[in-house]
Amino acid sequence: MFPLKLIVFAALVSIGAAGPWGMICAGNPSNKIRGCDRFGCGYYGTSLTHRGVDVICKDGSTVYAPFSGTIERRVNPYRRNNAINNGIQLRGSGFCIHMFFIRPVTYRGQIKKGQKIGVMLQMQSIYPGITSHVHVQNCDRSNPTRNL
Repeated sequence: MFPLKLIVFAALVSIGAAGPWGMICAGNPSNKIRGCDRFGCGYYGTSLTHRGVDVICKDGSTVYAPFSGTIERRVNPYRRNNAINNGIQLRGSGFCIHMFFIRPVTYRGQIKKGQKIGVMLQMQSIYPGITSHVHVQNCDRSNPTRNL
């Protein structure tokens, strides 16, 4: 009986710990964050400039709106152009985020939680061997991890 209670408790804790955002990338329903590889780590604050989290996403995968709101504009993660220098700013449901390394369906407009908003760009073409990911960053650069 004890192991069953433990399993039920663990399931409830994991459900309660889940954030308010929906799935970001097809194939990653739990919004698992990239660990460390030779290019760095995907957790918030792992460097002075890494002020977001890297949600694992295979190149070419569908990317979904994590909450309902508005795609406000294009945002680019890099100053120089390359094959993955693209992203969007989303605002709604009390959140404002940047999502990088995606080819969006549009740069403006209303979106619903779970709606396709783009496709993961070919990160392997720029960083061969990296764990491909969508970078998710709060507009105020605070830690978004608890929302995942």
